[in-house]
Amino acid sequence: MMNVLRRLYPVVAFLGGFVWDALTIGQRVRGQDLWRLGGFLLGACVLVLWLAKRDSLNRVPPPVQDGLRGSIVDLIWQAPNLLLQFFFGGIFSALFIFYFKSSGHLGTWLSTVVLGVLLVGNEFAGKRYGRHFTLTWLLLALNAILLFNFALPHAVGSLNPWCFYASTGAGILLAHLVWRLSPGRPGRILPAWVLACVLLLAWQLDMIAPVPLVKQAVAVGHEFIQDNGRFQMQVEQAPSWQFWRDQSPVAHMAEGEKLYGVSAVYAPLGVTASLEHRWEVHEAGGWRVAYRRAFESTGGRERGFRGYSWLLNPSPGEWRFIVATQDGRTIGTFPLRVERGVANPASTRVKEF
Repeated sequence: MMNVLRRLYPVVAFLGGFVWDALTIGQRVRGQDLWRLGGFLLGACVLVLWLAKRDSLNRVPPPVQDGLRGSIVDLIWQAPNLLLQFFFGGIFSALFIFYFKSSGHLGTWLSTVVLGVLLVGNEFAGKRYGRHFTLTWLLLALNAILLFNFALPHAVGSLNPWCFYASTGAGILLAHLVWRLSPGRPGRILPAWVLACVLLLAWQLDMIAPVPLVKQAVAVGHEFIQDNGRFQMQVEQAPSWQFWRDQSPVAHMAEGEKLYGVSAVYAPLGVTASLEHRWEVHEAGGWRVAYRRAFESTGGRERGFRGYSWLLNPSPGEWRFIVATQDGRTIGTFPLRVERGVANPASTRVKEF
């Protein structure tokens, strides 16, 4: 029975941490969250140096002993590894929530899935951190890079693309510095540098979510009203069997009617971002931009900074409404099919942003 519980412990720890982070930090990015994660990263650096020191002294695990005394001795030996696992897991869990909320298309979803796999893998790799230092440096660098990707825009109040390059460089340099300071320099640091290069390439390919922006809402509909700071729009509801959809992927448009698009994107207080709405229509040669509207967002609103745009009399066919940064980072995409007709009043509702 105890062996079964030990095997289940990593899964239970992962699910518990994930649910906690989803409830506490899943809706917005707060400065205190970054300070807490920064403390985890500092603790991880200290523990890695301690493990390297222990390795340089050629200390070996204590022999297996039965009884309470043997369990206590084994726990003391494993404590640095388990604590390092906790720090890595805390950072991974929070960042997974952040990147999950910020992902808006297939490329960023794939990157988020990779982060999720690493999060689960961390729950099973705790005992290896004191023996396989190349893996330890790799994960330390990844934690530092991804955390700095969030922290630097907070610090400078900007989402300029240079922030990603600077924060990636700061993360890998921190990992390299800790490796240089570690007694005996166990393991190899080169894979961590390769990882940093891979992340830079993924950024160029728009496979990294535009953190710390968090998509709160993206919708299309009819009869948009802006009044006294309130944004309201009539949207068509999805069929009852499409329980995973917030609204229908089909928009019924009368001749000469306007099709509106509204977005709400959260940015931290003090952070400004240049955003845009793009309306694209699918034609024989692929997707063509039919309309683009650029605007500036200001962070701090709990439900996200709102923007809207509209098309007059869109032609029937396949469309997509895209919310992105003006330098090309996709935040959210709403694919839809436009059909001629009138929306059924019984299947519409008013959505407020």
